[in-house]
Amino acid sequence: MTVSHASTAHPFASRPARPAPGRALAALGAAAVLALTLTACGSSGGSESGHPATPGTHHGPATTPSAGTSAAGGPFNSADVTFAQQMIPHHQQALEMARLADGRAADGEVKNLAAAIQKTQDPEIATMKGWLTSWGKPLPSSSPMGDMPGMDHGSSGASGMPGMMSDRDMADLTAAKGKDFDKRFTRLMIGHHQGAVTMAKDEQKNGDNPDAKRLAGNVIAAQNVEIEQMNKILARLK
Repeated sequence: MTVSHASTAHPFASRPARPAPGRALAALGAAAVLALTLTACGSSGGSESGHPATPGTHHGPATTPSAGTSAAGGPFNSADVTFAQQMIPHHQQALEMARLADGRAADGEVKNLAAAIQKTQDPEIATMKGWLTSWGKPLPSSSPMGDMPGMDHGSSGASGMPGMMSDRDMADLTAAKGKDFDKRFTRLMIGHHQGAVTMAKDEQKNGDNPDAKRLAGNVIAAQNVEIEQMNKILARLK
């Protein structure tokens, strides 16, 4: 009996060493899926250079700020940089002049014009600051009267910023009230706008960046309209 049991038990004892057909197929299927996955990952990484494996290094469209405060798209040259660096303090001085109208201006149209100047030029300043930052170029002084090299605060001069008011002009405007303020503000702002138009035309002629040239075109169009309006105001106030 002992011999008979040993002879019948032996075939079953050896069966676990043979691989089950179902398990072998499952293992082959898993290996194939893994190979396909690795192949897909490899081809994706090689063709999409804008998505590196290291976190925080992608600077594609997903990380680009919205238009208006973002980097200006396309190439830029020294004329674009000069335009932004000089138009920022030029606009800042216009804002300083416009804010003086509160409590000083008597004419309703002058008050509305001053409010319109602030509404238009303040966002343009933010836009140009964004350009300079993205271009790696220095921002101008935060002071409207500026500490930029060569600035003479006159009507033009070495700063290359036509239409800028002098310290005396700003002091006289600050001291004025009523109709005197309205006339002085209108006359000075006409010259200031004319200077901005000159700078914007230079950008359109010599600049390279499409966004900067587009903003220059907006400056020309808007400020020419306001110059015409102010000439009518000034003629009415005389």
